[in-house]
Amino acid sequence: MFPSRRALALSLSLLATPLPALAQTAQPAPAAPKLIVTIVVDQFSANLFNQYRSRFTGGLKTLADQGLVHANGFQTHGVTETCPGHSTVLSGMHPATTGIPANDWVDARTGQEVYCLAAPRNTLAHGRNTDNGPVGPDQLEVTTLADWLKDQSPQSRVFAVSGKDRGAINLNGHKGDGAYWFTEGFGLTTYVEPGQTAEARLAPVAAFNARLIETLKAQPPAWTYAFEDCRALEGDWTIRDAAFHSTVPPANYALDSSPQLDEMTLEAAEHLLETQALGRRGVTDMLGVSLSATDRIGHGYGTQGPEMCEQMHRLDAALGAFLTRLSDVPGGALVVLTADHGGSDFVERLAARGYPQAHRVDPEGLRGVNAQLRQRFDLSADPLQSGGSGLLVADAEHRALPEPLRTQVAEAAVELLRRTPDLAFAETRERLLAEPLPASTLNPEMLTLRERMRLSTVADRSPDIAFAWAPNAVAGGRVGGTIAGHGTPWDYDRRVPILFWWPGAAGQERFLPIRTIDIAPTLAHVMGVQTPQLEGRCIDLGGFGTAPCATPAP
Repeated sequence: MFPSRRALALSLSLLATPLPALAQTAQPAPAAPKLIVTIVVDQFSANLFNQYRSRFTGGLKTLADQGLVHANGFQTHGVTETCPGHSTVLSGMHPATTGIPANDWVDARTGQEVYCLAAPRNTLAHGRNTDNGPVGPDQLEVTTLADWLKDQSPQSRVFAVSGKDRGAINLNGHKGDGAYWFTEGFGLTTYVEPGQTAEARLAPVAAFNARLIETLKAQPPAWTYAFEDCRALEGDWTIRDAAFHSTVPPANYALDSSPQLDEMTLEAAEHLLETQALGRRGVTDMLGVSLSATDRIGHGYGTQGPEMCEQMHRLDAALGAFLTRLSDVPGGALVVLTADHGGSDFVERLAARGYPQAHRVDPEGLRGVNAQLRQRFDLSADPLQSGGSGLLVADAEHRALPEPLRTQVAEAAVELLRRTPDLAFAETRERLLAEPLPASTLNPEMLTLRERMRLSTVADRSPDIAFAWAPNAVAGGRVGGTIAGHGTPWDYDRRVPILFWWPGAAGQERFLPIRTIDIAPTLAHVMGVQTPQLEGRCIDLGGFGTAPCATPAP
């Protein structure tokens, strides 16, 4: 039976009437967090996160179970190295815009290698010219969340700590209060700008350094099995005719290539948290933590052996203790964890485990291209030389060939390289730069190989020729050095976890992809910090009572 018109009209009027009782139950929005913690785990691929996810019991379990889990995060660009990857996280920009295309590049005028964070005007606080030499944020051509916060709230404090200078400095930005990293025989060091003193720059970590040196003297570092499930992964391999016994401790054990490096870094982060009263002073503070051991272990021993197994378990445990400390921050803490890039296992083990196409590249292919170019252009030296994660067109002193010869050689080289076995991509820098940057709205999974490489190309810094080997085809490799790596445009190097967490958060799985360039605008929105125009987008977290992100313009 149909209702009468009168009854229908009454029902519609009731539906249109506000319900004041429900409106009164709305809870006041909690305040924005007073501490933002950005954790970057160097070489922590989405593959590693997913592989060990069910075995985590500490901090990574907390993040995975109670956080907002974006298992399909992406470093969108093609040259997936540490410095460019870190440059994206708090800038909201691709490496093509941050000005950091690789860990280093070659100055075409002088033929000299330039480190990605080189700053010749600075000195190092420990008084010796070690590691990567004088460094600072000078080469980073964009501002970061740390800078935007300091502009808006000068009393806010920003610190970063890492096993590597490029991990700490990128997270500290141009205006942060201190970027610290470990150097052998000293502890944490930093850079000193003209007019500053080393003593003042090191003051926030001086007590930590003194305690660390005494601890290491009393108990020299060692690496033994702590998790028996890892022992089953031991094995013997041959890498370029050299024997490699995969075990713990490794034959070439070093403190900075062991789980203890990350444990020390998190202890330093806790020191800064407490001594600088971060998140406890009524303003928003930031703490950046870049954990380098996963990368060094992955390079030295691969990702599928007992070494990485131990690293995953011990990293998980150390992060658990660190998150417990963050839970005590009275102003509330928001944590984001991601990676600067992913990584893959060494190809010999991949080939034995069902991927027969995984192999080391025969260097004769590139030598043959050089021989043809020398003959065609009557050159006295090989014109193609490795540099800046690509190929230079240069003379014997690594200086750029004069124009128009340089361009002619580069274009001829590209045509020859494209016919070289195992090479999936080759293009000149100028042709890539002539193309617009891919639209920032594109799904990172759908970017073409060419678009990925374009996002890594920077004028005057990128090599003359960008190239990429085929998937699971790698050059080089040496037992006792680097036997596995990253840096490619393939998804095992691009795909990383992106996890957001705060104490009391409800776990949520989000399977659609986001990008590391989306982290800065998301955090800025939560913090109420104004940003410049960014290539990343704000992601709704649903926490801290923040309003939804603004709808992007069509």
